Amino acid sequence: MTKLTHIRNFAIIAHIDHGKSTLADRLIQKCGGIEDREMRDQILDSMDIERERGITIKAQTVRLIYRAKDDLTYQLNLMDTPGHVDFAYEVNRSLAACEGTLLVVDASQGVEAQTLANVYQAINNNHEIIPILNKIDLPAAEPELIKQQIEDVIGLDTSNSVMISAKMGIGIDDVLEMLVTKLPAPIGDATAQLQALLIDSWYDSYLGVIILVRIKHGVLKKGQRILLMNTGASYQIDSVGYFTPKMVHTDMLYPGEIGFLQASIKAVADCEVGDTITDEKRPAEKSLPGFKPTLPVVFCGLFPVDTTNFENLRDSLAKLRLNDSSFEYKVETSDALGFGFRCGFLGLLHLEIIQERLEREFNLELIVTSPSVVYRIKLTNGEHIELHNPADMPEMIKIVKIEEPWITAHIIVPDEYLGSILQLCTERRGVQINLTYSGNRAMVIYQIPLNEIVFDFYDRLKSISHGYASFDYTIDSYQESDLIKVSILVNSESIDTMAFISHRGQAEARGRSICIKLRELIPRQMFPISIQAVIGGRIIARENISALRKDVLAKCYGGDITRKRKLLEKQKEGKKRMRRFGKVEIPHSALIAAMKIDYN
Repeated sequence: MTKLTHIRNFAIIAHIDHGKSTLADRLIQKCGGIEDREMRDQILDSMDIERERGITIKAQTVRLIYRAKDDLTYQLNLMDTPGHVDFAYEVNRSLAACEGTLLVVDASQGVEAQTLANVYQAINNNHEIIPILNKIDLPAAEPELIKQQIEDVIGLDTSNSVMISAKMGIGIDDVLEMLVTKLPAPIGDATAQLQALLIDSWYDSYLGVIILVRIKHGVLKKGQRILLMNTGASYQIDSVGYFTPKMVHTDMLYPGEIGFLQASIKAVADCEVGDTITDEKRPAEKSLPGFKPTLPVVFCGLFPVDTTNFENLRDSLAKLRLNDSSFEYKVETSDALGFGFRCGFLGLLHLEIIQERLEREFNLELIVTSPSVVYRIKLTNGEHIELHNPADMPEMIKIVKIEEPWITAHIIVPDEYLGSILQLCTERRGVQINLTYSGNRAMVIYQIPLNEIVFDFYDRLKSISHGYASFDYTIDSYQESDLIKVSILVNSESIDTMAFISHRGQAEARGRSICIKLRELIPRQMFPISIQAVIGGRIIARENISALRKDVLAKCYGGDITRKRKLLEKQKEGKKRMRRFGKVEIPHSALIAAMKIDYN
């Protein structure tokens, strides 16, 4: 058993691509957590998607044993966290399990938007924060300037900051010494009733559900009967242990330690992240404060390409939600796509990652509908409803008002690109709140409707700024707007998956662009096809696809014109009849391509 005074629990936070995972690699190597032959870059990024994209998606934990300069041996529990705004929930969970934070800032790029968001989360959790200036070996590095920027923008004292190059291994010893000397030890009582915080859980096809826990008080041991306080489920523990990053089994977990337990849990719903685990025979009096619940802000439909895979998709979503409780889902049906699920996500990257994980980890082929946000509607009968799917929007005559979510966006950008960024935000109905400068970088705060950023705002932002702008947002409030539903009709039949809600001033342009796109994507038939964008009963855009025609005049080498006209009229009547009874089969690929349309 390690003394509480010799334990340090800490998280590493930073903006995306500032070197969190590389620093974690060097710390693991330095403390001998893994043999050199088994070492690889991004050792804590266990998913292929994380390696390919160079981002961290899941917060990972590892126990390190470090012999400090004071000749004492310390147990360091490291939590490597994601940097992207869509995975802020993972950061929130990691910080709740720790007492201190390493704030990693790129010495060449400085403070970015997500740096601010993450450090404020750490401050709210009363963490001791150690600033780490990474990549000091780069020619563009300006550590003294960045130190001043950290003090000006964040308000952190940088007198105890550490300058490192995680890639080259420079300054790693200084980081470890700072962890031991500056971060506080955890507080706990091994003789008290068991209180363990459920940080994370995931499904293993051989072991069932594995739970990651932080022990606050009491002892967790093999063979113990535990109770999950929020769900009321009870299980007997089969094994406990920790990660080095390999799974290592042990007999007990003590206060202050982070580890895992396995108890042959089959019911995925029993494991709520943020729950408190206690001893069934000697339960704790109250639960630990969990995590701030996350609310999905972007919704879309997920449908299997093969409709027989609906049950497989349901099981896969249940297992994946165990690993990522920040998305939610419920069954929905579509005339065009059959049975599927309406899913809520924290952002577009979150949506993309969940889709990719479902396809890779569970071998599913999926169709994803166009993303939308949650609207609040007040009806004439006084009822208030939340609208997740544009296809379910009531008739305008029944609506008193529609409110849409607005965000407060923090954008940090070099001042040479500021004009283009301000123009982009204004185009998206943004309202400027503040504009400040730090050196040659500007930080602009805007309020923008969430609906305007869910499609391609982030891509446009990166394109305009050549990748130098950083972006972070928080949901601010709901505001009344002049919103309308635009339906897409193909041969007078509504395509429910393509309906969308738009501001009245932009509806016509968006409707026209979708019609043009569909005209290019839908294959020609033996009869003419009309594609229309409609608001209520008014057609705002129309495109036509001409019919495939046989050359019925090919055998007429001359003769009276009335004979040719008779053949053409006969063909025309046949096309009319075919159009009346014919059904347009829109390929799934055409639907998907139309939903990815650029609305600008």
